[in-house]
Amino acid sequence: MDTSPPDLVVLASRVRYEEKRIMAALDRRGSRFTHLDSRSLSVTAATDRYAGRVVLNREVGHYRAWYAAEALEAAGARVVNTAAATHLSGDKWLTSAALLRHGLPTPRTALAMTPEAGLKALAEVGYPAVIKPLVGSWGRLVTRVTDEAMAGAVLEHVAALPSPQSHIVYVQELVPKADRDIRVAVVGGRALGATWRRGEDWRTNVARGAVSEPCHLGPELARLAVAAAAAVGADIAGVDLIEDGDGRLTVLEVNDRVEFRGFESAHGDIDVAGAIADLLITKAEA
Repeated sequence: MDTSPPDLVVLASRVRYEEKRIMAALDRRGSRFTHLDSRSLSVTAATDRYAGRVVLNREVGHYRAWYAAEALEAAGARVVNTAAATHLSGDKWLTSAALLRHGLPTPRTALAMTPEAGLKALAEVGYPAVIKPLVGSWGRLVTRVTDEAMAGAVLEHVAALPSPQSHIVYVQELVPKADRDIRVAVVGGRALGATWRRGEDWRTNVARGAVSEPCHLGPELARLAVAAAAAVGADIAGVDLIEDGDGRLTVLEVNDRVEFRGFESAHGDIDVAGAIADLLITKAEA
């Protein structure tokens, strides 16, 4: 009987649909793995406790996911996605900067160090615009502003927030679009497929009630999604894009711990969990 620790680890504090699907896919492939609750994780510096282990990082919270990845890598693990990728893709400004460095289309963006400077940044970007928190998901605290008066009121609230990081203002132009955006699932440098996400709210997040529908994955869409994931160093990503009024594609965000329930429901025949399991097994065997 093999009593050695499994080579594969699924790190997650919450076992949701996606984690259950990935674990089931590993089971079907006969791969031994262990589930590690990140809330119980502690790593002593200068040890090799996790040497040779491949860890899939599915922690929901950005900071815990980032620091867990950093600690596990320091202890010898290969983390998917890497700590660097988690750090980049979890911060909207760092993501925008990475996309621009790689020459990828993304909306005009500015960063202001204070809420007061935020008005200047918005004037340069132009109205209508969007004020976003640097770290966050599911469309929370994302605010559309149409003029300086509205922006001033929003930034007054931002200035009252207790966290110093919250006072750094990330603003982005609001690209005219239809009531939908595009999510592309990328695993191991390959675009698996795409979905439209439609909703009544201008924020077309599935978590806010948007509905996923199959979207044709053309070569340009696939190329942009794969390039965006590579720009932040992510092996596994959900890349969000939109089409402007002229049909031009632009990259909005890269999500490193991607949720894919809506994606799999829309397609039925695309097994994202299986692709992730195959990637982990390949890395463990390398």
